[in-house]
Amino acid sequence: MRRRRFIAAGFGSIALGSGATQAAHAPQHKATALAFGTTVGITLRHPDEQVARRAIDDALAAVRKVEGLMSIYDPDSQVYRLNRDGFLARPDPHLLAVLRHARDLSRLTAGAFDITVQPLWQAGRRAFDAGILPSPAERERARALVGWNLVDAASERVMLRKPGMRITLNGLAQGYAADLALRAVRARGVVHALLDTGEFAAHGDAGGRDWQLGVPDPRVPGRVAAAVRVDGRCVATSGDYEAAFTSDRMHHHIFDPATGDSPLELASVTVLAPTAIEADGLSTAFMVLGSRCAHALAARLPGVDLLTIDKLGRKRCSPFLPQAL
Repeated sequence: MRRRRFIAAGFGSIALGSGATQAAHAPQHKATALAFGTTVGITLRHPDEQVARRAIDDALAAVRKVEGLMSIYDPDSQVYRLNRDGFLARPDPHLLAVLRHARDLSRLTAGAFDITVQPLWQAGRRAFDAGILPSPAERERARALVGWNLVDAASERVMLRKPGMRITLNGLAQGYAADLALRAVRARGVVHALLDTGEFAAHGDAGGRDWQLGVPDPRVPGRVAAAVRVDGRCVATSGDYEAAFTSDRMHHHIFDPATGDSPLELASVTVLAPTAIEADGLSTAFMVLGSRCAHALAARLPGVDLLTIDKLGRKRCSPFLPQAL
């Protein structure tokens, strides 16, 4: 069971108008690879195949770099060692960047986003494997280890101030990887690209047409609940359906740090934001905050729009969400 957000992707299905871009006549290049326990994908358009392949190689290297640093399962990763030892000397600058973003997002959301919820996930998983839910006492023991402000991060070292604390960057790492991958592609001179690490980062278009993404229906597998145009921003979805602990999806992999249990209102949240790490983290935070608070906060954040779907299937969109027709 992986803490992962999914969007179904469809390329080039919305016309931008009669004026085709130069990239419309350039061949499309695609590649996939395994990372973060799933398949990541790169699609780009460029007339020079050698340039395109170098860009793809660079992008995949960036994704693997992030995975190697931030996996909670790989004993060689810095996050694994931090969780094991409670401290980490000389953290990589990429890890520090993500930890600082996490702290800023926790402040912004008054703790709704919290990378220290890993003990709650571990308690939920243990109970799920036994066919039960965590007892109130087990949940409270795990919740006592949660506190985003108990993570000290500096260039010399990262420290977890309470013994037994654990962090997870699964709500940020894939978005950060998408940002780095897109940066690597653009450094090769590739203008038109869509990067899929589970979160989406896009630039340019799909050959005279917008990139388009389908948002899955959280209750009907294979059905698209809505489609959005990627207008130069990045996209992420969080939902209660990919890692549910109970069949009614009331208990799942996203936790409200204040209660120690899953938030009750929303089934999925899709966010468009200027960067993939923003979209990734906000989609999780908005699941915890609920529809009213999420839309109110998004309205104050530059370049952020969202689509929420509650557990009864009711949708609410930001006024400027670029939906596909």
